Amino acid sequence: MTPELILSNGRIVTRDSVVAGSVVVRDGTIASLDTGPSRAAGAIDLEGDYLLPGLVELHTDNLEKHVAPRPGVRWPMRAAVMAHDAQITAAGITTVFDALTVGEVRQDGVRAEMLHGSVEAIAAAQRGGVLRAEHFLHLRCEVAHETIVATVEQLIDHELVRLVSLMDHTPGQRQFATIEKYYEYYQGKFGYSDAEMEAYVVQKTDLNRRFADTNRRSLAALGRARGLPQASHDDATLAHVKEALELGMTIAEFPTTDEAAAAAHGAQMAVVMGAPNVVRGGSHSGNIAASALAAAGLLDILSSDYAPISLLHAAFLLHNAIDMKLPEAVAKVSSNPAQALDLADRGEIALGRRADLVRVRLTDDMPVARQVWRQGERVV
Repeated sequence: MTPELILSNGRIVTRDSVVAGSVVVRDGTIASLDTGPSRAAGAIDLEGDYLLPGLVELHTDNLEKHVAPRPGVRWPMRAAVMAHDAQITAAGITTVFDALTVGEVRQDGVRAEMLHGSVEAIAAAQRGGVLRAEHFLHLRCEVAHETIVATVEQLIDHELVRLVSLMDHTPGQRQFATIEKYYEYYQGKFGYSDAEMEAYVVQKTDLNRRFADTNRRSLAALGRARGLPQASHDDATLAHVKEALELGMTIAEFPTTDEAAAAAHGAQMAVVMGAPNVVRGGSHSGNIAASALAAAGLLDILSSDYAPISLLHAAFLLHNAIDMKLPEAVAKVSSNPAQALDLADRGEIALGRRADLVRVRLTDDMPVARQVWRQGERVV
């Protein structure tokens, strides 16, 4: 850990404003925040670039792309974790919750194969001090799975597990309200024929009927007993939001309708939407647009989901496209997720907070993370 770090002549994005000034870091925390450039010897001149708090990512499945970079290829897990970590930090993310699927129906799929190995590899790399970002685990639980409760019981007390989400990707509801979108997505992802898709739909529907309701209640009880933040997923109706609240959910990930988003936000759930949705201008599943929710004041947190670079990009797009104040847009990728995840030591540039920092330069309106520090130590 660097004893002292001085960053001068930056546009510092605090929780409430953008300040032209300097930041002093001592022993990994922010020791002072001053207006104007620093005259101290050894100060790093930011040349007018933005200085943001390190981004906090609560739901990314980016790791699986490194575990299975091509069809039929499985990369060594430790190397995959390190490649994922490098990509994450290069995007300005200093705290990441790796979302690992528990309850994958396709046992030959990468998500089912990588579950336990990735937990072990992430934990070992973190203990060994070789990761640039700080990693936690997010168990994304498919409730319509026969053995999911037993599997979660094996994992939930792991020291890195800090978030649980309850998901149900059964066709005809939530994310895939239309069967056509369901076919389009899964045939594109897995290369299924029409006959294979028909069998898959029948299997998923049957599992939902047999297990979803009981498992959802059991999993929520496990999370509540441990005081873990918990998230609902793809809420589409008022009934979905009501159920989530009754089960103790405090985060609403990717609501699919305006009605559900408004209900969740009104109940003080933290509403999460995908940063790729903002960058692309809409949902790949044909659901609501994240930027429209942001304009309506219903969006609290952005997640990069499958594209780490989208998190920083989306924050600046909200700032420019809907005239959202930059501190408010940056909060959706830093202080807001930190607060929702009970990480009170990070997420904003303020005295006493962790010196997780990102130097950002705009290049043709595209924000680029030029340098990244975690607890005052440069990692990019």
